[in-house]
Amino acid sequence: MPSCPLRPGQATERLVRDAGGSAVFVETDVTDEASVERAVGATVERFGRLDLLHNCAGGSIAEDQPATEVDMSVWDHTISLDLKGTFLACRYALPRMIEAGGGAIVNMSSLAALKGVPTHVYTAAKGGVISLTRSLASQYAQQNIRANAICPGFVLSDRIRGRFGQGGEESIVGRTRSRYPFGVGEPVDIANVALFLLSDEACMVTGAILPADGGMSIY
Repeated sequence: MPSCPLRPGQATERLVRDAGGSAVFVETDVTDEASVERAVGATVERFGRLDLLHNCAGGSIAEDQPATEVDMSVWDHTISLDLKGTFLACRYALPRMIEAGGGAIVNMSSLAALKGVPTHVYTAAKGGVISLTRSLASQYAQQNIRANAICPGFVLSDRIRGRFGQGGEESIVGRTRSRYPFGVGEPVDIANVALFLLSDEACMVTGAILPADGGMSIY
């Protein structure tokens, strides 16, 4: 019988193990406080400590509209996923990091928060992530915890490709090439930025809001 397809988290877990590492997949709803608390607890139970947190759950939805038109359910959904979810993960990870003697947090914001693009709810949520990150960096520096945020531009993730449908990638690249002097990003490009910020090589970096947008925000 054919095996059941792996869910994304399970596939990542297997990929890490195949590369010789150790990983555990914990299904988590970042908008649910109890679910986030369980995930942090499961991590510490499995590995004995928590040193690093990368908050990368989030995203915009097509129903985002101008402030006078958007349905309030879109506000509730987006703020809960993008801002509340980031806050909850930090809330429960920070005490464990303090116990471990320090650590690093990377939160995902967006170019939208720097440019004021017309996705009003998403822009507000990601702007909140920036302010939260700066506050965390200030508050927890004495506990040897760094906090930084990444602001990607367009990234050709599976979600973006699916949202724009057949030919979507060519359409995105064609429309944005003149505004992205170094090109539209791939997920691995953002992952590499996160890996740097989480590593000891970034020991002098905290409170930074780092655009990873191929130069769009300054071009």
